[in-house]
Amino acid sequence: MSEEAKKNNYSADSIQALEGMEHVRMRPSMYIGDVGTRGLHHLVYEVVDNSIDEALAGHCDTIAVTINEDNSITVEDNGRGIPVDLHKKEGISALEVVMTKIGAGGKFDKDSYKVSGGLHGVGVSCVNALSEHLRATVYRDGQVWEQEYERGKSMYPVKQVGQTDKRGTTVTFKPDATIFTQTLEYSYDTLASRMRELSFLNKGITITLTDKRNKKEDGTYEGEVFFSNEGLPEFIKYLDGNREPLMQKVISFEGEKNGVPVEVAMIYNTSYAENLHSYVNNINTHEGGTHLAGFRRGLTMTLKKYADSSGMTDKLKFEIAGDDFREGLTAIISVKVAEPQFEGQTKTKLGNREVSASVSQAVSEMLTDYLEEHPDDARIIVQKVILAAQARHAAQKAREMVQRKTVMSIGGLPGKLTDCSEQDPSKCEIYLVEGDSAGGTAKSGRNREFQAILPLRGKILNVEKAMTHKVFENEEIRNIFTALGVTIGTEEDSKALNLSKLRYHKVVIMCDADIDGSHIATLILTFFFRYMKELIENGHIYIATPPLYLVKKGNKKEYAWSDKERDAIIEQFGGGTSVQRYKGLGEMNAEQLWDTTMNPEFRTLRQVNIDNGSEADRIFSMLMGDEVPPRREFIEKNAIYANIDA
Repeated sequence: MSEEAKKNNYSADSIQALEGMEHVRMRPSMYIGDVGTRGLHHLVYEVVDNSIDEALAGHCDTIAVTINEDNSITVEDNGRGIPVDLHKKEGISALEVVMTKIGAGGKFDKDSYKVSGGLHGVGVSCVNALSEHLRATVYRDGQVWEQEYERGKSMYPVKQVGQTDKRGTTVTFKPDATIFTQTLEYSYDTLASRMRELSFLNKGITITLTDKRNKKEDGTYEGEVFFSNEGLPEFIKYLDGNREPLMQKVISFEGEKNGVPVEVAMIYNTSYAENLHSYVNNINTHEGGTHLAGFRRGLTMTLKKYADSSGMTDKLKFEIAGDDFREGLTAIISVKVAEPQFEGQTKTKLGNREVSASVSQAVSEMLTDYLEEHPDDARIIVQKVILAAQARHAAQKAREMVQRKTVMSIGGLPGKLTDCSEQDPSKCEIYLVEGDSAGGTAKSGRNREFQAILPLRGKILNVEKAMTHKVFENEEIRNIFTALGVTIGTEEDSKALNLSKLRYHKVVIMCDADIDGSHIATLILTFFFRYMKELIENGHIYIATPPLYLVKKGNKKEYAWSDKERDAIIEQFGGGTSVQRYKGLGEMNAEQLWDTTMNPEFRTLRQVNIDNGSEADRIFSMLMGDEVPPRREFIEKNAIYANIDA
C-alpha cells in the first residue's frame, strides 16, 4: 500500500485500545481535572478535539456544537466518520472500542493522524463514562450507524439505521448528575470563548455554536459562527482590539522549521503589559515551555542586533534587558508537535527541546524581513524598547523599596494590616477590604486566629494604564506586596514572582455589592492578573460574596444574595415582611458580616481561575483600557445592577 493510501486508510485497524476505563467513574478528577464547572466544559472540548483532529488531518472543515434545552451537548462534524467495522483485537466494532476503551483512538496510529490536540486529553470514551447517556451516530460509506450508551456501557451492538449521502460523526451526551453534583449547566460564553479560539488556531474551519436554551423572538436560537481566514493575525487583532497599535500591520510567520510547523503573530501597542499566548496542538500552554523560550530568544537576539546596528542605543549607559523588548507586545505562538512532552504543575508546559530552535529560527527570519521592509515601524519599536529600558531602571528603585519593606520583620508590615495569630500560611487568609469603615467592621467580626484584614483606601491604581515604576510606587499596591510577603524580580527575570514566603494561602477580595464595589474588585483583579498571575493560577485568589438583602418578619430573618432569593423568602414569610438592601459592607454590623461573609461554615467564596488566558487578557484590557464603547457594551450585557453613565 502506498504512503498516500495508508494516510487515507482510516479503518478499524487504525484504532488502538490502550487500557480499560474502570477507573474513570471512580476517579473522574484524575481524567478531567475536576468535577466542577471546568470539568463539565472539558467534556465538550474532548469531543470537539476529535473533530479538530479530523480537520488537522485534512478531512473535516465544519464542526457544529449545540447546547440542547436539557443542557446535553451535541457535536457534529463532516469528517470521515469513526470506523464501524470489526476491530480484530477487541472483537467488537471500532466505534464501540473508541467509545468504551479509555485512550482508544486513531490518533495513536501515526498513519491516521500526524498531530493531535486530543493527545493531551483523555478521549471521548472518558466523556462517555461520565455521561448518563451518550449517542454516537456515524455517517460513513453511504450508511448511518448508531450506538447508545449509559454511563459508558453500550446499550446494544452498533447497528445500521439508515442510508445517507453525507459523512461525519455526531455525538450527543448528557453529563451524569451523580458525578457533576455542583452544576450541570453549561456556560454559553465559556464555550464560545473556546470555539472562537479554536477557529483562530485552525483557519479555514467553520465552527458553529448554538444555544437551544435561549430562543429569540424570531424563532431562532442564540448562536455564533466562528471562522477565520487569516488565523493568528486575526486572533491578534481580536485580542488587541481595545489597545492602540504602534504599527499598521500584524507581523506574522507561518511555515515549517526543522520538521515542526510553526505559526507566530505579534504586534506592539502603547500599553505597558506583555501578553504572550502559546499553544501546542491547540492546547493553551499557559505555563509556557520550549516554544515560548524559543520565541523570546529569537525576538531578543533579532531586535537587539537591529537596535545596535541602527545606532539608536549608542547613548544608553546600560544594557537593554529581555523584558524591555517585550513591553507592550502581544504575541501568539502556535506549534504542532507529533509527540508533545508536557511538564509543569498542570501539564501545560512543553518540554520538547527541538521545538525551541525551530521557533527561534522562525521568529528571527520573520522579524529580520519585517524590520528591513518597514524601517519606520522598526524605528518606533526600538524607541519603545529604549523607553521600556529607562522605565525599568526607574521601576527597579521602586521595586527595591517594596523588597526592603517586605523582607523586614513584623514591624515592617503595613500599618493598616491587622494580622492573625496563626503562623502556618496554609491555614491563614487575608481579606482585602474596600475602605476603613468596612475594614473596621471586618476587624471586629473576623476570627483573629486565622483571618487578617488589610483595608485599601479608595480605588487602587489602574495598572492597565500605568507604567511599571508607577505601579511599584503606589502605596496601596506596595502594601499588598508587603502584607502578602511576596517579592518580585530576579537577576534572570525582573518580573518573576517569588511565592516562597507567601504569608496567606487565601487572599479574599471583599468589596461592596454595588457598581463601585465591582469596579474596585476588577481593579484589584487586574493588578493580580498583570503582576501576580501565579497567585490566581495556584488557586490563592477568592472573591467574597456578601448578601444583597436582609429579609425580616418578627423574629424571623434570612439573608438573600439575589433578587430571586429575596422574592422567594418574602413569599415564604408571607405579609408584613421588611427588606433591607445592603448598599455596602459598612451597613452590616460585625456579627452580620461574620455570619454571612466570613464564617467558613456558611460563607460562599468564589475562587478566581483563568479558564482561557487569551480571553481574560482581552477582557481586562477592555474593562481597564481607554476604549469606552466596548467597555460600555460589555457592562450593559453582563451587569446585574448598574446605572451606566456615558
